[in-house]
Amino acid sequence: MKVAIVLNTSWNVYNFRMGLIKALRENNHEVIVIAPEDEYSKRIIDTGCDFHKVKMDSRGANPIKDFALIFELYGIYKKTRPDVILHYTIKPNIYGTLAASLLKIPTINNVCGLGTVFLQKGMVSKIALFMYKVAFRFPKKVFFQNNHDYELFIRERLVRKRISDILPGSGIDVSHFPALPFKRNKRFTFLLISRLIHDKGVIEYIDAIKQLKSQGVDAQFQILGAKDPKHKRGIKLEIIDEWINSNIIEYLGTTDDVRQFINKADCVVLPSYREGTPRTLLEAASSAKPIVATDVPGCNNVVQDNFNGFLCRLKSSEDLAEKMLAMMSLDDQKIELFGKNSRTKVEKEFSEDIVISRYLDSLKELNI
Repeated sequence: MKVAIVLNTSWNVYNFRMGLIKALRENNHEVIVIAPEDEYSKRIIDTGCDFHKVKMDSRGANPIKDFALIFELYGIYKKTRPDVILHYTIKPNIYGTLAASLLKIPTINNVCGLGTVFLQKGMVSKIALFMYKVAFRFPKKVFFQNNHDYELFIRERLVRKRISDILPGSGIDVSHFPALPFKRNKRFTFLLISRLIHDKGVIEYIDAIKQLKSQGVDAQFQILGAKDPKHKRGIKLEIIDEWINSNIIEYLGTTDDVRQFINKADCVVLPSYREGTPRTLLEAASSAKPIVATDVPGCNNVVQDNFNGFLCRLKSSEDLAEKMLAMMSLDDQKIELFGKNSRTKVEKEFSEDIVISRYLDSLKELNI
């Protein structure tokens, strides 16, 4: 079977979908990758995949502008003639599905998260909901990454329940993120891994740090992730530079391998406004780290309050600061237990093997 995988960045394919791609090829499927071209595209090609570039802006939502994607993807699908298409992220899910429907190519979609457009109610949000409702008449299967998104789509009648199911995110290769022996830093270290955009709760993290420092708390506060000032919700470079220059945070830049930074941290923090199933938290949990995150869809899938971390209120820097202080005030035994619980939870619920198995089963059910 010829399987196409469509995503909004080559980076996303290379970092999160290569395990699935490997499994597909081991099961004698031919894999086509369709994504915007970036520095990771060549790495995908080097693995032996047939790669086709597409123009797609992953930063913003402009339904009128993005409508042209239908015709571009239609051209690629008509040329490559896949037997089935796996769509991920909002734009491939909507515009890719509509393009595939014109060619009568079956699709399996994955709602990785609802994105910025659903955080603010307005005309764009209404258009997006309408586009989902139109597009999701056609998939053979739609996977969601958490119960909240699944229930929202069913409640709003955006998708038929009989074709819908829930997956544990993109899954995590637990062997690639091993649990290392517990070791606490002399200076407790918090790490936020995220693009520097508002919706990830970066401002709340900074405000919480300022509150903790004003109380005399001596800890290390780090951020690892790309600056993205061109994003509609991106944080301006001059603001980030001010944080760095005033020593509010230690900015670690970007990396192709987050493990070295996760392993050196005592606690991973993500005060995000909403997620599908956040990859960074899966990586942290697999590495046996305790977590502080917001009590919102996606984050509370991975973090169970007072089991493997603490959950804080949405957009509350005060509550975030309180939970961060509570974390660093725990004794070594409790922090180590939280870390072990994180690892156990990931192994049981979020292993990449679970995700891959479900996709392979779904392909068999298509009977192509």
